[in-house]
Amino acid sequence: MTSVATPEPSITERTAGRVPGGLMLLLGLVLLVAGIVLAAVGHMVVWLLVSVLGLFVLRGLIILAPGEARVVQFFGRYAGTVRAPGLHWVNPFTTRTRLSVRIRNHETAVAKVNDAEGNPIEMAVVVVWQIDDTARAVFEVDDFVRFVGIQTETAVRHIATSYPYDNHTEEERLSLRENAEEITGKLSAEIAERVRSAGVRVIESRLTHLAYAPEIAGAMLQRQQAGAVVAARQRIVEGAVGMVELALARLAERDVVELDEERKAAMVSNLLVVLCGDRATQPVVNAGTLY
Repeated sequence: MTSVATPEPSITERTAGRVPGGLMLLLGLVLLVAGIVLAAVGHMVVWLLVSVLGLFVLRGLIILAPGEARVVQFFGRYAGTVRAPGLHWVNPFTTRTRLSVRIRNHETAVAKVNDAEGNPIEMAVVVVWQIDDTARAVFEVDDFVRFVGIQTETAVRHIATSYPYDNHTEEERLSLRENAEEITGKLSAEIAERVRSAGVRVIESRLTHLAYAPEIAGAMLQRQQAGAVVAARQRIVEGAVGMVELALARLAERDVVELDEERKAAMVSNLLVVLCGDRATQPVVNAGTLY
């Protein structure tokens, strides 16, 4: 499998500077109350300054739920990420981008592609992924969700064209239908490499749909049925030959009857017809001599 040439990330996640939010919430409320008191006694200028300062302090508060993060920017420059759930206070002059770091699923639509042998097939997968680096997810790509979707579909098409749907030869090689675990492992590795720049971690991927395209499904079904019939006949013949060998050996061992080579050949032929035939045989009783 060819490696994916992805650019090296120019930025990585780091923890943003923050202060416990409870303390700053209390400070902001105190400043607002003080402003109200000052306004009541007539100190309008001081009231205005204290009230603005209180609102300024409260503006820096952020609340994070479990599975959420905030990417903090200070005048366009990345200042860090806050991941810990709870109430926090950051620089009020910063902008904060809300980001979900929960586990997500992406299920591709059924894609019609050609396998390694040129047969049209239909294939779809589901990918379980999660943001691992919030800085890369926000700054390295335009839309990381759309990016994951497109790269997943690209990887699915590449995998589908790299392996046959079925292995119809005696050569040891992977096929999409018979080696689903190995194929999904390679698919997960390729998707992970493709989305690495976006700070995304691929947890697993699974095939949800795999079939021949409708225009050749009937012919391929007949081919599979013919292969199954041939395999079954092969096992029947192998078993019949073993039974004939055992019958001849037992007859010779117990000296039941002595057969020359011509009669042995006739007996072998008759036994194989009886054992390998797909229809019931009609016995013929010989009431005369052996010969």
